[in-house]
Amino acid sequence: MKHTANDKKSRGIFGKVLLVIAAVIFIAILEWGKHTLAGWILTAALVAAYIILRVKVLNGKRRLVRFGGWLCFIAFFAVILLISWPPVHAVPAVSGKSAGVTDVIHTANGDLTGVLTEDGEVEVYAGIPYAKPPVGNLRWREPEPAEPWEGVLAADHFAPMSMQTQSLPIYNSLRQIIGFHDYKWFDFSDNYREPVSEDSLYLNIWKPAGDVKDCPVLVYVHGGSLQTGQPWYQDYAGEGLAREGVIVVNMAYRLGIFGFFADEDLAAESPNNTTGNYGLLDQIFALQWVQDNIDSFGGDPKNVTLAGESAGSACISALCTSPLAKGLFRRVVGESSTVTAPQPAHSFRMLDEAYDAGENTKERFGAASAEALREVPAEKLAAEMYSHHHITVDGYVLAETPYESYAKGIHNEEAQLHGYNREEAAPFILFSQANMKNYVQKIKESFDEPYASRILDLYPASTDEEAKRYWADIYTAVLFSYGHWCWEREALENDIPTYVYHFTKENGRLGSWHSGEEVYLYGNIPADSKLYDEADRELSRIMLQYYRNFIATGDPNGEGLPRWEASTGDGKVQELGLQVGEADAPYQELYAVLDEMYLEKQ
Repeated sequence: MKHTANDKKSRGIFGKVLLVIAAVIFIAILEWGKHTLAGWILTAALVAAYIILRVKVLNGKRRLVRFGGWLCFIAFFAVILLISWPPVHAVPAVSGKSAGVTDVIHTANGDLTGVLTEDGEVEVYAGIPYAKPPVGNLRWREPEPAEPWEGVLAADHFAPMSMQTQSLPIYNSLRQIIGFHDYKWFDFSDNYREPVSEDSLYLNIWKPAGDVKDCPVLVYVHGGSLQTGQPWYQDYAGEGLAREGVIVVNMAYRLGIFGFFADEDLAAESPNNTTGNYGLLDQIFALQWVQDNIDSFGGDPKNVTLAGESAGSACISALCTSPLAKGLFRRVVGESSTVTAPQPAHSFRMLDEAYDAGENTKERFGAASAEALREVPAEKLAAEMYSHHHITVDGYVLAETPYESYAKGIHNEEAQLHGYNREEAAPFILFSQANMKNYVQKIKESFDEPYASRILDLYPASTDEEAKRYWADIYTAVLFSYGHWCWEREALENDIPTYVYHFTKENGRLGSWHSGEEVYLYGNIPADSKLYDEADRELSRIMLQYYRNFIATGDPNGEGLPRWEASTGDGKVQELGLQVGEADAPYQELYAVLDEMYLEKQ
């Protein structure tokens, strides 16, 4: 069959359009996949070579030959992706340019130096070992003191995050774009993968620059469902508070199966007959390190506040009743989770449940004992994170549930500041929204009678929009805010001053979703971010000052700030949003139903 001139012209246009589409796709893959500069150069050369090949060789050839050319083109690009796969390297303690190296700091384990932020106002010390690497025979054992080092340790890069499964770089990029609306395009400074390791028991310190003394100290525990996470994320980095005169410490701790696996043989070999809480033991060990060393950085070991968000907040609420943590901190700040309810909604289990989960894990790996599991490579075990991400009542770290301890007047903190966000549920139900077709079913599957009917009476949806809104509210209350309601009551019963917030501010990024408050509270809204406006920056200024005051004195109030009254149990909270001030706490009637439901099961 003969082809007309118009046919050839159409094929030519189609081929050019197809090449442009392919180039756009290649650029997106290279950018979102964080491929190295070499990948971009090689891809540009590949496209140029293909254009030349198509014009000089393939033009006019049969369709099968041209198709073969496309296949070769795509195959070469696949090779380029492998060649330019982002390497793993440590994250620098200071992003961008550093103003230099700090003076030498003397600790119990050795000397070290940190680095200064670009303006020279904050010193950062990253990757300081606080315990021996929990590897080999030390896997699933209590942490042991770090070995002393010789010379001066350059604490200028963060240590690896604790062992966990990792997503592909392209997935992480899309999550930033879709979930956070926050992505830096064509920034080759982050074209690498962050390291992960079982050897992760290191901590980081931010302090005001220069010779400071008796600064209040904040120790922060990161979130991530006790499965994932790392201690250097910019939203909760310590730079903002350090500029306000606070020394901030955070640490990696064992996660997933490495931090929360329980086994009877492990309990038997433990000198303390404990198992299942290795991650909590790491946090306690880091707190003890702070007591022994923070004065070398200018911090006051007698004025330590313990803070955490999400699973980190669940941990610190548990440490409030742990006998091992007594005397290691004075105050606590909890964001968006606790394990203080009569039956905690997540991140918590009793020892028999933990043992059952441990036996199931051994069966899956064909291991006769925990000792046999110690021979399994960490990378293979990491996938078990979904089975082991729960704080355990082990009789050592926790003698009983926090709810039971508070009822007996047992607690370690002298003041609390904690709260939750308006849209906590949003990321967790993003793909499981309610509508009129499934709303009643969701409620009845989540609650036994008569409580399901009572909740439906409180939230009688009549439209899809109401069903969506009510399900989000119920999810937020049950999974997050109810625990804070319980913690507030327990504090009042024990005469602990407590300040409770409800974060409601929306913005162009996370808004009032789970963890959306952190960048405000820690004073880390980027100066050049267009996702936040002046109202956001003013709210962050207020929240940072509240935080700083509470860390220093146990009272968030100060000159020029809207008054924040301590809780009296009257159903009031401090709203942190477009308006800052006292407001009614949400979900009060639902809490009454949950109280009855959980206490009935006691």
